Amino acid sequence: MTGPEPTGAAPIDPEALRQRALAALTAARARTATLTSCVDDHDLTAQHSPLMSPLVWDLAHIGNQEEQWLLRAVAGRDAIRPEIDSLYDAFEHPRASRPSLPLLSPAEARRYAAEVRGRALDVLESTSLEGGPRLLDAGFAFGMIAQHEQQHDETMLITHQLRKGPAALAAPEPPKGSTADLPAEVLVPGGPFTMGTSAEPWALDNERPAHHRFVPAFHLDTTPVTCGAYLRFIEDGGYTDERWWEPKGWAMVRQHELTAPLFWRREGGQWLRRRFGVTEPVPLDEPVLHVSWYEADAYARWAGRRLPTEEEWEKAARHDPATGRSRRYPWGDADPSSEHANLGQRHLRPAPAGAYPAGASPLGVRQLIGDVWEWTSSDFMPYPGFVAFPYREYSEVFFGPDHKVLRGGSFAVDQVACRGTFRNWDLPVRRQIFAGFRTARDA
Repeated sequence: MTGPEPTGAAPIDPEALRQRALAALTAARARTATLTSCVDDHDLTAQHSPLMSPLVWDLAHIGNQEEQWLLRAVAGRDAIRPEIDSLYDAFEHPRASRPSLPLLSPAEARRYAAEVRGRALDVLESTSLEGGPRLLDAGFAFGMIAQHEQQHDETMLITHQLRKGPAALAAPEPPKGSTADLPAEVLVPGGPFTMGTSAEPWALDNERPAHHRFVPAFHLDTTPVTCGAYLRFIEDGGYTDERWWEPKGWAMVRQHELTAPLFWRREGGQWLRRRFGVTEPVPLDEPVLHVSWYEADAYARWAGRRLPTEEEWEKAARHDPATGRSRRYPWGDADPSSEHANLGQRHLRPAPAGAYPAGASPLGVRQLIGDVWEWTSSDFMPYPGFVAFPYREYSEVFFGPDHKVLRGGSFAVDQVACRGTFRNWDLPVRRQIFAGFRTARDA
């Protein structure tokens, strides 16, 4: 049985919708300010890893995208700084080459982003958000820009993790959790369900359209795989046994002499990790973090299991067996709160496995939203009926077997860019992202 998907959270009242867009833009800019004001100009302009841009590039890129979409495309205004468009074109300049570009200084980047934001808020105040062009319907352009800034805030948080030196960020500890009274896995019954969305107003093109999928019954881990469980894989020789690895993954292990997740090291008889400038013992009850798709896949094989497919993950996260409908989130259609999930850089680490009981799915699966991105076995492919919007470079150019899908968000993802239908993708070698996984098996 499949029921209709929820109609989404966008208020019908245009003024309420305008306030929602304003709140999303304001929250994103506050987070950007936190990430770029806690270090000095040297750290802002330095490249902390060839995998990442200098923080100051992200800052000006955020402003440039906002200018191009909200001021030029929506409002039809003349360009403020047309000469910098190519500098901040992510497709024109790979990350490793960006420090050599004549980038705006930190002060210039801040002034530029602030000027754009002031004008963008004027556009938001004066623009009708009802009907009209698709870019404006339900305030999509403003929601898209808020999501874009939050995605770059997540990227900048990754840069902070890669940055050497003392801690620059602080946050309270996440709530405690326990798996003592939880089953190791949950049976997800077979049958059809509604995947994707045609109703979520700020959903991006790769989440659309809603369509029916038949998913055979399967078992899914109740929580993400923990550091303690992953340590057993390490201690059993997981990184030295070719049996568990895809050929390209095994080549990666050999070439880079990998022995553990990124940022882990063995010292004085214990495993330590570096987390945002702090060295600490690896927390055994916390979801494992900073593992590539190849590492997640190898662990699953070693455990006699597999990674879930993307459709299995979404069915576990959204399908309500009692009603047959697909929810926006595991807990229902309400926007996430601090009781539901670890999102928005509220904490600087995943919560222990078993946390957030209020965020559980109807079948009792925990922590599907927030904490760690979860690798799936699926390649990043378009849904039936996919239409690129508003530009093909967001999703379409990445479709194919080179990228694997991740689901569920992480502690570094804001709620505006995280929902049961949201799709992330990356290369299977990526380890610096805030990714973990859970495993599955056929029923």
